[in-house]
Amino acid sequence: MTIVGPVTVEHHREPLGIGETTPRLSWVTSTDERDWVQRGYELQVDGWTSGRVGSPDSVLVPWPVEPLTSRERRTVRVRVWGPDDDPSEWSPEVVLEAGLLDPADWSATLVQPVLGDADEPVALLRREFTLASPVVSARLYATAQGVFEAELNGAAVGDEVLAPGWTSYTHRLRYLTWDVTDQVAEGPNTLGITLADGWFRGALGFTGKRAFYGDRTGAFAQLEVEHPDGSRTVVTTDGSWRSTTAGPVIRAGLYSGETHDCRRELPGWSSSGFDDSSWTPVEVGALDASTLVAPTGPPVRRTEVAPAVEVSRSPSGAVLVDFGQNLVGRIRFALPDAPAGTEITVRHAEVLEHGELGTRPLRGAKATDVVVLDGTGPRSWEPRFTVHGFRYAEVTGWPGELTTAHLEAVVLHTDLRRTGWFACSDSRVTRLHDNVLWGMRGNFLDVPTDCPQRDERLGWTGDLQVFAPTASFLYDTTGMLSSWLADLAVEQAELDGVVPMYVPFIPLLPFPQQPEVGWGDAAVVVPWVLHERTGDRGLLRRQWPSMVAWVDAFAARAGADVDFPEGGFSFGDWLDASAPPDNPAAARTPWQAVATAYLARSARTLAQVAALLGEDGTRFAELGERAAARFRDEYVSPTGRVAFPSQTAYALALEFDLLAPEQRPHTGRLLARQVLDDGFHIASGFLGTPLVCDALTHAGELASAYELLLQEECPSWLYPVSMGATTIWERWDSMLPDGSINPGDMTSFNHYALGAVADWLHRTVAGLAPASPGYRELLVAPRPGPGISSASVEHDTPYGRAAVSWVLTGGTAFTLELTVPAGTTATVQLPDGSDPAVVGSGAHAFACTIDEPQPVEKPALFFDPDAHA
Repeated sequence: MTIVGPVTVEHHREPLGIGETTPRLSWVTSTDERDWVQRGYELQVDGWTSGRVGSPDSVLVPWPVEPLTSRERRTVRVRVWGPDDDPSEWSPEVVLEAGLLDPADWSATLVQPVLGDADEPVALLRREFTLASPVVSARLYATAQGVFEAELNGAAVGDEVLAPGWTSYTHRLRYLTWDVTDQVAEGPNTLGITLADGWFRGALGFTGKRAFYGDRTGAFAQLEVEHPDGSRTVVTTDGSWRSTTAGPVIRAGLYSGETHDCRRELPGWSSSGFDDSSWTPVEVGALDASTLVAPTGPPVRRTEVAPAVEVSRSPSGAVLVDFGQNLVGRIRFALPDAPAGTEITVRHAEVLEHGELGTRPLRGAKATDVVVLDGTGPRSWEPRFTVHGFRYAEVTGWPGELTTAHLEAVVLHTDLRRTGWFACSDSRVTRLHDNVLWGMRGNFLDVPTDCPQRDERLGWTGDLQVFAPTASFLYDTTGMLSSWLADLAVEQAELDGVVPMYVPFIPLLPFPQQPEVGWGDAAVVVPWVLHERTGDRGLLRRQWPSMVAWVDAFAARAGADVDFPEGGFSFGDWLDASAPPDNPAAARTPWQAVATAYLARSARTLAQVAALLGEDGTRFAELGERAAARFRDEYVSPTGRVAFPSQTAYALALEFDLLAPEQRPHTGRLLARQVLDDGFHIASGFLGTPLVCDALTHAGELASAYELLLQEECPSWLYPVSMGATTIWERWDSMLPDGSINPGDMTSFNHYALGAVADWLHRTVAGLAPASPGYRELLVAPRPGPGISSASVEHDTPYGRAAVSWVLTGGTAFTLELTVPAGTTATVQLPDGSDPAVVGSGAHAFACTIDEPQPVEKPALFFDPDAHA
C-alpha cells in the first residue's frame, strides 16, 4: 500500500505566519513495494489542481499557483503515481498561512516601558479592548526588542521560550504569528505582555558589556480579529498601553539568572477589570517595519524534562542536585509551603570539582535563580527569561529536606525535528555519539553557539563550519540555519565581505575584523552542506552573493601570490591538543598553511555552486587551483612530506585534494605514521580534527582511524567519556584526571565542535552517506574496523527513513541490512571489495566474508618500554 504523508512547506514544522510568497512543497511516500519510483504527482491547492504532472520530484517542488499575499490561507494536498500507474490516496490536508509580508501591513507602534534604575528589570504591559462582534478568527502578530511572552485574557499565548530569539536586530527582527481565535471573544478582552532584556538589552559576551542594541526594551504587537460580516478589528501596541516593573519577576538576565518574588504576583493582570491605575503609561519608540521577518525555522521550546537523579551533600555541606546529564535549560521546582519571605537560591554548574559545585568556568555568568515564597501553599515555579548550562545545582534556603521529587530540569533548545540516530557495539562510542547529540541540543538555542553556560554563548562561525555535516544529519537544521545565514550575509555586507567571527556580531574586544581562516569559510561550507543534505538549491541561490564576497575577501588577504603576506593573528587550528591552557592558538600547523588549504577548498566549492546556479565560476576554479599549487609548492616535498609534520597538515593536504596524484600514497602513509608517533592521541585542533579519520580512511589506513577513535588516554574522544562526560568538551582535558578543572580561563564542558567526528561515524563506521543532493541517491559503504563488531544508523532523509545495520560475526562473517526510502536508490559497497550493487527502495540484505580487521601493529618499544627494559 502506498501512503503519502502530509505536505511540508519549505522547512517549516508549522506553516503559520510564513514569510515566503511562493513556498516550495515536499512530501514523503511510504510503500511496501520494492523499487518504487514516483512517476507523477497531482497537487491540489484549495479548488485548483495541477492535474497529473509527470515527474519524480517530491522535494522542494515549486509553488504551483499565484504568489501568496499577506494573511492568505491555502489548503494543500498531493497524491502520487508509482510504477503501477495507479494513483495513491490523497495526502492529509495541510493548511498554510502567510504572515504580514509588507511593511505597510503593520499599524502597530513600538511601546517601551519605563524601567527606572532596576538591574535587569522585567516589565508587564497591558491593554484592555472590547470586541463589538463575534469572532470568526484572530491572529496575533508580535515581536519585541528584548524577549517576551504574551497573554490573552489570563492565558498564555503559544509555548515559545525566549521569543523572538536572537537575530541581527538592526537588520532582521523576527516576528511570531499565533492563531488566537479561541482566546478572544465578543465583549471585553485584555492583551498582556511580559518583557525582559534578553539579547537586545542584556549582557552579551565576555566583556561584561550590555545593551548592545539599545538601552530600552520594547513590545510590538498587532492583534487582528475577523468578524462574521467580513469586518476586521485591529488592536495594536500604542500609547494607550500601561506598564509596570512591580511584578513578581524582579530581575532576569540570560547569564545572571532570574529572581521571582511570589509575594509580588498580580493575579488577573492580563484579564479584563484589573486595576492598573498605579501603572505608568508606556512611551512610544521607533521600529522600522522593513526589518521585520517571519521565521524560517522553529522557535525555542521546552523539549524534554529530566528528573533529578540524586540529592547529596558536598564536602563543605552544600546541598547538591545531580540531573545525570549536562543539559541546557532551567529547573522547575515543586515549591513547598513555607512562611512568606522564605528565600530559595539555586546556582548551576556543569561539573563538580572535588565534590563542590564547579563554577569557575562560568566566569562572569552568575547562573543563579532565586525564588521568594509567599506563604500561601505549595506551587510549581520555573524561571522564564533565563537559561543555564548545567548538570548540577546547589540549592540553599530550602525549608525542610530537599528530595529528587522537588525538582526537575526543563530542557530548552530550538524545536528541531530529530532526523539521525547511531549506535554500535562499543558502548563508549555510542555514549560519545550521545554526547555529540546533547552538545548540539544545548548549543542550538536559536543561534548555533559555541557554549551555553559561561559569559559568551556566541554564534562562532568556525564551530558551525566544522559541525554542519553532523548537525544536518542529527536534526533538520535547514530552517534554523537559513535564518542564521541570512544574518551572516547582512553582517558581512557591513564589513566589505569579511565574515564576522561570530553571528550575530556585536563589538566586544578590539579583534581585527579580517578574513579568518575556517571561521569565515562558514559562508561557503554551511550552505553547501545543507544543499548536499537537503537538495535545497534555492538556499545556494540566496547565499550566492555572500559566498562570493567571502571568497573575494579571503583571496584579498591571501595576496597575489597566495602567501598571506601581512601575517598577523589568526585562530588557525584553534585548540590544538598541544596548545597550553593560556594560549589556545598555539598550533603545530601554522595558520598560513591552514588558510591556503581552506582557500583552495572554498574557491573550488564556489566553482561547483556556480555550475549548479548557471553562474560563471571560472575565476573561482582558477583561484582554487592556484591555492592548491601554492600549498604544494610551499608546504609539501615532491614525495608528499609536509613541511610542518602534524595530523592537521597531512589531513588538510589529503582531504582538500591539494596533492599531485603521485604524492597521495606516501602522504597517506606519513599521516598514519604521524598518528602512531602521536601515540594514537588527538594531535590537532578545531579545523584539523574533523578531517583526520576521513583522511586515514581514504588513504587505506582504516585501522589507524579506529585506533584513534577508540583511544581512551587524553587527548582523545573517549577520554571525556571515561571521565563521565555527557556532552562534548571544549578542551580534550577540560577535566584533568585528578578531577580538577583545566586551569585555563576558557573551559567549557559543552562545546559541540570537537564532536564533528560523528559525521565519520555515520558515513564510515555505520556506512550511510548522500551520493547525490538530498539523499536522492544513497551511498552505503560501511567500513568495519578493529574493535567494533556491529553498527547501525538511521536518517530521515527528505524522501523518508533510510537505515543501515551491520554485524561482523567471528571476525569475518559480515551481514548487512538496509532500508532504502521510496523514490531513491542506493549504491552498496561491501567491505569485501566486490563490485558495487545498485538497489532500489525497500528492505535489502547482503552478506560477505572479509578478512578479520586487525589492529595497527605498534612498535613494542614505543608502546611498552618495559618490554625492552
